[in-house]
Amino acid sequence: MASSKLPILMYHNIAPELGGGLTISKKKFEAQCKYLAAEGYQTHHFSELMTNQPLSAKKNCVITFDDGYVNQLEYAVPLLKQYHLKATFFIPLGYLGKTDQWNTGELSIMTVAQLRALPSETIELAYHSFQHQKYNELSTEEISEDTKKCFDLTTEKKLKFTNALAYPYGKFPRKDPAKSQFFNQLETHDFKFGLRIGNRIEKFPFQNPFEVNRIDVKGEWSLLKFKRKLKIGKLF
Repeated sequence: MASSKLPILMYHNIAPELGGGLTISKKKFEAQCKYLAAEGYQTHHFSELMTNQPLSAKKNCVITFDDGYVNQLEYAVPLLKQYHLKATFFIPLGYLGKTDQWNTGELSIMTVAQLRALPSETIELAYHSFQHQKYNELSTEEISEDTKKCFDLTTEKKLKFTNALAYPYGKFPRKDPAKSQFFNQLETHDFKFGLRIGNRIEKFPFQNPFEVNRIDVKGEWSLLKFKRKLKIGKLF
């Protein structure tokens, strides 16, 4: 089967004005959305990729947001809708209605009601663990318990989640036997995709579905740099 280039973009915070690092300004995010739309990029949800069918468009990408911040609801969702783009929101389920306590503790996380209200034709929900801990620092039992909490909560709250998992901090066991054990755990829990960072352009169908690379979009990037990363990713 022929493969297609599939850059996967990773975002976190959106700010109304200035950005930098993990925070991108609303203005820059809109410029990137406008570029994707104007260039004819077709965006995909991970649920649509699970059949491994060839991508029909000439230009494809996946837009992802980590951490479920309220600022994504306020600023990203309207722009995604405006430019007819799809995105996947990876949610750390232990922090719904709270703040990013693993980081600054200052940014608000969406509530269950806010997640339910997201337009499903635009936003797909997927997993970002329960406690936002590094998987490479957890035991097999701790990972299973964290995953169980995720599934119990989505079932209890009747939230529709796709079986894709973005690893917090992009961390996962890198050496065997821990690596194979971790991937076996994901398969046992019926996860179809696991996302790291890597900053490389992916090809679809994915060669390693539990090591899917994403491009870490930085708030200080110019539009020119965004275009370059979208096309070639990491240079080395």
